Amino acid sequence: MIPEIFPEDKNRVFRVSELTRWVRRLLENGLPLMWVKGEISNLTRAASGHWYLSLKDEQAQVRCVMFRNRNQFLDWQPSNGAQVEVLVLATLYEARGDFQLTIEQMRPAGLGALYEAFERLKRKLEAEGLFDAARKRAVPVYPRRIGLVTSPQAAALRDVLTTLRRRMPAIPIVLYPVPVQGEGAAAKIAQAIATANRRAECDVLIVCRGGGSIEDLWAFNEEVLARAIADSELPIISGVGHETDFTISDFVADLRAATPTAAAQAATPDRAALQQRLHQAGQRLARAQQGRLQRDMQQLDYLQRRLLHPAARAQQQRQHLEHLRQRLNAALAYGVQRQHWRWQSASRRLLAARPEVAVLQQRQSELAVRLRRAAQHLYGQRRERLDTLAQHLAYLDPSQVLARGYSLVQDGQGRVVVDSAGLQPGDTLNIAFAHGSAQVGVQAIRQSYHSRGNGRRVRGHPAASG
Repeated sequence: MIPEIFPEDKNRVFRVSELTRWVRRLLENGLPLMWVKGEISNLTRAASGHWYLSLKDEQAQVRCVMFRNRNQFLDWQPSNGAQVEVLVLATLYEARGDFQLTIEQMRPAGLGALYEAFERLKRKLEAEGLFDAARKRAVPVYPRRIGLVTSPQAAALRDVLTTLRRRMPAIPIVLYPVPVQGEGAAAKIAQAIATANRRAECDVLIVCRGGGSIEDLWAFNEEVLARAIADSELPIISGVGHETDFTISDFVADLRAATPTAAAQAATPDRAALQQRLHQAGQRLARAQQGRLQRDMQQLDYLQRRLLHPAARAQQQRQHLEHLRQRLNAALAYGVQRQHWRWQSASRRLLAARPEVAVLQQRQSELAVRLRRAAQHLYGQRRERLDTLAQHLAYLDPSQVLARGYSLVQDGQGRVVVDSAGLQPGDTLNIAFAHGSAQVGVQAIRQSYHSRGNGRRVRGHPAASG
C-alpha cells in the first residue's frame, strides 16, 4: 500500500529527504516485527549506551542498531562472531539513506528451542497444579538439620556455608553432592532429593547453584527434577542462579530464593537477630517483674492502711450507726411535714371548690326574670309579624279583588282568558263575580287599549258579557 505522501502526479520531482521519508514509512508500515538469525560483526558500543553492529551470513549483511533502553535488559554480553537471533523492525536511517534493522530483543542462536521447551514444560506442570501455593510446604523456622543438594566444587556451596555459619553455626549441615550442570545432572539431583527424603535426617533441603547461561542452568528446567521436588516430603528451597534467573525448579519448590545466599538466609534464623530478640525479651521480663513488685508493694501499703484495731473498727461502726439513725429521724420528720403540707393543700382546694348557695339562688332568680322578659318580647315580635302577614293575605285575597268590581273570565275548558285575541265569535265564556257567576256567548271581538303585544295581563271589562 503506497503512503499518502506519494503524489498523483507522476512527473513530480522529489527532494532526497522526501524520498527517504517515504521509503522509511513504506518499510515500517509494510514489514512487521520479525526474528532474524545471523553473525555479529563490527560491534560498536557508543558512549550514549547504544549498540551499532552488522548482522551477516554467507551471502549478505545488514546494518543494525540496538538502543540503550533495549540492550540494558540483556543478561549477557554479545561479541563479534557470535551467532544470535534478534527481534527487529526494518527501517531506514534518513540522514544517510541507509537501510537498517532496529533490534528489540537479542538472544544467542539456538536458545529459541530451549525457551520453547521451557515454556512448554512450564505450562504442562502448571496445568497439573505443581505450582499451586496450596500444595507448598512451610519451611521450618528453627530447623534441627539442613541438607544441601549441590556440587562440592560450586562457588555457591561456599557462599551458603559462609552464610549458615554466620547466622546459625550450631545447626548441622548434610551435603548431598551432585553435578549441577551437564548431561544427566537433573536425574542425579532428583536422586539426591529422593535419598534425603528416604534418610529423613534433615528438616529442610536447599537445592542451589550459582548463575550462568540458560544452557548451564538447564538441568533445573528438566521435568525429572521438577517432579522429584514436587514429590519430596521435605520442604525444598530453590536457590539457583542470580536474581533475574528463573527455572522450573523455582516454580515447583516450596520457596524460591533469588540467590544461593538468600536461600541460606531463608532456611535459618539469624543468630544475631535471635540474640537481640532474647535480650529485648529479657529486658521486658525484668521491667515486668519490677512493675509487678512495685504494684504489690503499693497494694500492701493500701491494705496496711485499711487494717485497723478492733476498737477503732467498732468506733467506726458506732459512728456509722449514729449517722444512719440521724438520717432515719430526718427522713421521718420530713415525711410527716410533707404529709401536713399535702393536707393543707387539699383543704384549700376543697374550700375553693365548695359552692355558694345564696349566690347561686340570686343568680337563678335573675335568670328567671330575664327569661320571662325575653319570652314576652319574643311573643310581641311574633304577634306583630302575624298581624302584618294577615293584612297582606287579606289584601291579596281574590274575593276582595272581585268585590271591587272585577270579574274572572274562563273559557269552556276552564282556562283563564286574559287576551281577546284567542277568542272567536260564538265562544262560550264563564264569568265569576264577587257574588255568583254567569255564562255568556262572544258576539264581537275588540282590542282594549290596555292590551299588550305579549298577550299577558288583559283587564276584564263588563262589556265582554253577551
